Amino acid sequence: MWVYIVVLIVVALIALFVSFRPAGPTGYDISLQTILVATISTLLRIGVAYALAVVVAVPLALLAERSQHVETLLLPVYDVFESIPNLAVLPVLVVFFLQFNFLDGAAVTILFLNMLWSIVFALVGGLKVIPKDVKAAARIFGLRNFSYVRRLILPAIFPQFVTGSILAVASGWNIIIVAEALHVYAPAGANSKDLFGIGSLLVSTSAQGQSAAYLVVFVAMILVIALFNFFVWQKLLNYSQRFRFE
Repeated sequence: MWVYIVVLIVVALIALFVSFRPAGPTGYDISLQTILVATISTLLRIGVAYALAVVVAVPLALLAERSQHVETLLLPVYDVFESIPNLAVLPVLVVFFLQFNFLDGAAVTILFLNMLWSIVFALVGGLKVIPKDVKAAARIFGLRNFSYVRRLILPAIFPQFVTGSILAVASGWNIIIVAEALHVYAPAGANSKDLFGIGSLLVSTSAQGQSAAYLVVFVAMILVIALFNFFVWQKLLNYSQRFRFE
């Protein structure tokens, strides 16, 4: 019940702030429609990057757990890739995608790189907790190849998958300002603009000194994150407990 009360309070605060629009020649006009479109744009980028991260992370985790020798070889490689600063790669991505006038590609790619390894290492940890006798029993009952993965492995690692997903999406939110305010990383003279979204709105309102507008956008972002955590991740965490090995 208290969750709904908090949500109502936050919505009321947003409505109050939106009713005040900063005036002046440099004023940044913030409306509910602007916030809604920016939020949807940001959520789409994070959603696409997360989907790509899942598609890549599951095979990478399964490959690492294929045998002890493969694990010994791949896990250090994964660790090296995870340790590479993603922001060091971002200027290259911006230059590349500018050639196609598709900066959304740079944003989604940097979000994807930021999310990927949280899911990979969470899944690798999940694969290690599956009891060997459970795996042996599955083999005895004729589970092989895809059916083995679908009926045993994927349900067994679901709790770790949810945990890794939470960390991955949180990491995406942490870097969303960088992913959308790409003009900083564009070469001198390049015709590049920031991508419209929550992150770029925060940068724009802050740069223009529009404190009220900045606060509106910031509260809206917190509300979106809170709603998602309460109504998606918490429910998935509770549901995933039925698949956990004791």
